[in-house]
Amino acid sequence: MGRGWRGRGGWQQADLPSADDAAAWFAGRLPDGWFTGAVEVIVDREEITVIGTLPSLEGEFDDASRAAAESGRISRWREETRDARIEIARQAEHRYARKVAWGAVQGSTRELFTHLAVPVMTRLRQPERQVLDTLVAAGVARSRADALAWAVRLVGEHADSWLGELRDAMSKVDDLRSQGPDLS
Repeated sequence: MGRGWRGRGGWQQADLPSADDAAAWFAGRLPDGWFTGAVEVIVDREEITVIGTLPSLEGEFDDASRAAAESGRISRWREETRDARIEIARQAEHRYARKVAWGAVQGSTRELFTHLAVPVMTRLRQPERQVLDTLVAAGVARSRADALAWAVRLVGEHADSWLGELRDAMSKVDDLRSQGPDLS
């Protein structure tokens, strides 16, 4: 263990109510007809994101018009469901102790709204800061925070299966820890 380690350490999955049943809860709670098929429910320690697919568009569109029509349909759905989504989110936030974000998919258009941008503090040494500053100077990112978010997204895209395995292993450790003896 590293220097200064005393006990459990930082945040643990066991510190929050379980959200293992969140997908089922939302499936039962969402009004019929909002989405075609099951919703995608993504859970982390701060937020639950609910993304559903809207019914297909009718009519003929060229590529540019289709993208505009899909975005317009998502915008209309967002406005029409606002009050109900707020109430559902309030109930879920009480149940799971996490904020709820929403998104919709229409054809090839996917939009998220009401999602959190959570500040994360980190300490970086000069070589890491230089990487971020290069991304900013090159116009890849507007700020160090944007550059760091870009880098995290890139790692997530290229290491998705490994990260999934790591999350599964961490979940098993948390489960075993919660079954262990109470040291208090």
